Amino acid sequence: MFSKESMLQRSGLARHFFEKPSWRPPPLKRKTPTTTAFLVLTVFLMAAFVTYSSWIDTSGVFLQHSTDKTVVISEKPKVAVRRIEIPLKCTKNKNQTQTCPKNYYPKTFPTEDIDPSLNPVCPDYFRWIHEDLRPWKTSGITRNMVERANRTATFHLVTKGGKAYVKNFRKAIQTRDVFTIWGILQLLRKYPGKLPDLEIMFDTEDRPVIKSRDYKGPNATAPPPLFRYCGDKETLDIVFPDWSFWGWAEINIKPWDSILKDIKEGKKRKWIDREPYAYWKGNPFVDEKRQDLLKCNVTGQEDWNARLFIQDWILESQQGFKQSNVADQCTYRYKIYIEGYAWSVSEKYILACDSVTLIVQPQFYDFFMRSMQPVEHYWPIRNDDKCRSLKFAVDWGNNHKKKAHEIGKAASSFMQEQLKMDYIYDYMYHLLNEYAKLLKFKPRIPEGAMELCSEVMACQAEGLEGRKKKFMMESLVKGPSITNPCTLPPPYDTRALAAFLRRKNNSILQVKKWEKGYWESLNKQ
Repeated sequence: MFSKESMLQRSGLARHFFEKPSWRPPPLKRKTPTTTAFLVLTVFLMAAFVTYSSWIDTSGVFLQHSTDKTVVISEKPKVAVRRIEIPLKCTKNKNQTQTCPKNYYPKTFPTEDIDPSLNPVCPDYFRWIHEDLRPWKTSGITRNMVERANRTATFHLVTKGGKAYVKNFRKAIQTRDVFTIWGILQLLRKYPGKLPDLEIMFDTEDRPVIKSRDYKGPNATAPPPLFRYCGDKETLDIVFPDWSFWGWAEINIKPWDSILKDIKEGKKRKWIDREPYAYWKGNPFVDEKRQDLLKCNVTGQEDWNARLFIQDWILESQQGFKQSNVADQCTYRYKIYIEGYAWSVSEKYILACDSVTLIVQPQFYDFFMRSMQPVEHYWPIRNDDKCRSLKFAVDWGNNHKKKAHEIGKAASSFMQEQLKMDYIYDYMYHLLNEYAKLLKFKPRIPEGAMELCSEVMACQAEGLEGRKKKFMMESLVKGPSITNPCTLPPPYDTRALAAFLRRKNNSILQVKKWEKGYWESLNKQ
């Protein structure tokens, strides 16, 4: 599963050099006059053919060099696909209730005719789709299973015939449900006709609730399939991208595409010029772990190399969120990620900064974090000895600046390249398609469900000083994609998954060993 280079560079714990094999061209062989004349004639005819073909239709010619150096011309012409945009069709009368346009969205849309073997393979974290759906691989998913998931679900979503219908059960925290549904509607705009009919139950609360222990044993029933934003090793909830990818209106965090662009194009301090400390700013009152973290702040008696700040969101909203722009917070060499009541949305913003992310031992995971490796993408921090662990991490990084900067850049590159919005939509696409394959019933629109489309949600959106509508328009998928989704990689086999998890655990143990030696050395002094 790993290339030679990645195996040698595993966890970045050692330096390795890769030499390019020396190569010299073979000695030229003398050609006979007859052979030379034949080659010249062949090249002339081929050039004439290509020139003529390009004059009449360049899209109809496809040249490819094969291993035996012959030139292959495809017989199947490429059909050009014109990209189109579908603007929102809002009612002009503000007093009129907005409805979904009839016969406005295409039911299908052609994509570029590309050889499937040339389609890019999705990032490795897509493999966890197979793991998240494994509990239903044998039994399939029945209607009864889905309906049992409504015990805690926020809403019931159905896609049927390319349209979306939603039945709400309870109020969500802030606008989590609104922007989650908005994201699914954008998926339907991006890949019209490609999403199958399906039904899902979605829980927008923080902590996963489908306990795996309740579904073990010879007489156990299959668990109810419930979608949410995070999971842990004790639960079976199906992990889905969180609402903030399309914007978090309540605290003025823009859609993910915009944030990635701001961080990439913004004038950030060079890593070496940043404050050489570990930075964290957030709400410590949501969990004891965060309150414990505050004990590591600098005092007159002790400096644990941490600079920790309490975020007052009420005051920040009153002052126009001037101090909470994510792209402006890349001013420290090290940034701390610590969970709140569960997994925290802040994770991806911290990792995108190219500071070294110091992750306090987490309990929960989102959909992409499971494929990131300690010491390669982030630095692990002990939960039971945070202050000493933080001090060692910062001292290590300041004494190994090149390696520390590489860890920060690896995480930032992961965010920019493997977590761009195209891949977020492709992850949703593959997860929902693989889920739909497991359904053993025909999806139907539940009584009381409402048809939703981008127009119904965005045209007359109000509240939160206009940010709700602004973020919807900013994250609107302009029109159908002319390319297919990336190719879903196969599931891990048992040995490969065990090796992957063992590698992650060994890296964490190695850091603990270094940390122990560091403190033993200081104590001797």
